[in-house]
Formats: sequence, structure tokens, C-alpha cells
Amino acid sequence: MSYDTGFGASSFGKPPPSSFGAPPPGGQGQVDSEMKSFLEMESQKAQLQQQIHKLNDVCWDLCVDKPREKMDGRTETCLCNCVDRFVDTLLLVAGRFQNLINKHQ
Repeated sequence: MSYDTGFGASSFGKPPPSSFGAPPPGGQGQVDSEMKSFLEMESQKAQLQQQIHKLNDVCWDLCVDKPREKMDGRTETCLCNCVDRFVDTLLLVAGRFQNLINKHQ
């Protein structure tokens, strides 16, 4: 039994014709630059999300001994201080790396 898939024997394995791979009117350099910017932005977003998850894990483990119906003042203060120190440290390290990059350029 054979089924007609609508594809001729000569089109099997070949992508359908499209303009996806065609260079845009602005030129290939513009697309490369836009793609690079997009990828850098996505990478930065991923790094930020990773840091937020790490912050949540560290501060939760440090400050919350057991889940409660309400957060007490001690736990709230601990969480606020932990977040502040984490952000301060992150900014300090990022600044140091930026200084190193600037020195090598």
C-alpha cells in the first residue's frame, strides 16, 4: 500500500523554497550585528536569572529555618540583609571584571 504525501520524488530531502536564507536588503553585516546584540542580551538575561536563583537558594537556606504562616521580623531582616550583601558582592565582582577588561583593551 502506498500513500501520496504530496511530495514528488525530486523534492524529497530538499527544503521548500523560501527567502529565509536570502540576505536582507540591508546587507549581511547588519543581520550579523543585530544577531550578536540579540544573543548578548539573551545571555545577560540568562546570567541574571541564574544569579536570582542562586540568591534565592543562599538567602532562603541562611534565613528561613522552617516555613511558617507569617514571616517574623528576624527572618525578614535576615532576608533583606542577605539580598543587600549578595547584590553588593555581585556588583563589586562585576566592577572588578570590567576594570580587568578595560585594562586589557
